[in-house]
Amino acid sequence: MTAGGTGSAKRVGSAHLAATLRTAITRLNRRLRRARPVSELTQSQLSALTSLELAGALSPKELADAERVQPPSVTRTVAALEGRGLVQRTPHPTDGRQVILAPTEQGRQIVLQDRRARDAWLAQRLAELTGEERETLRRAAEVLERIARAE
Repeated sequence: MTAGGTGSAKRVGSAHLAATLRTAITRLNRRLRRARPVSELTQSQLSALTSLELAGALSPKELADAERVQPPSVTRTVAALEGRGLVQRTPHPTDGRQVILAPTEQGRQIVLQDRRARDAWLAQRLAELTGEERETLRRAAEVLERIARAE
C-alpha cells in the first residue's frame, strides 16, 4: 500500500473511531443526565451553576464564554438562578460597571448533590466491569481529557 493509501486508511479509521466515540459519549452523557436528582433546574441552569461552582466566581462575560453561549442567554439563566437564591451578585472589585457572580451555599449544595448522584450511578456501572476493562477506561479517560482540553 502506498503512503497516500495509508494516510487515507488512517483518515477513514479516525473518522469511524470519531463517530463511534461521539455516539458512545453522547449516550453516556444522556444516561448520566437521567441519573440526576429530580430538580426544577434546567440543564442550562445547572451547567451555569456548575461553571460558577468550579470557578468560584465569574463575571457574566466569563460565564458566557465558559458556557459558550451569548450574553443574553447568561442574563436569563443567572436571573432565574438568582431568583431561586442559588447565585449572588457582588460588585466587581476594580470595575464599577461590572458584577461578579458566585454560587450561594445552597447553589453549591445542588451542584454537589448532582455530582454525587451521577458519580454513584457511574461507579456502580464501573464496578460491574472487569479490572482490565476499568484499566482500559482509566487510560481512555486520560486521553479523552486531553482531547477535551485541546483548542
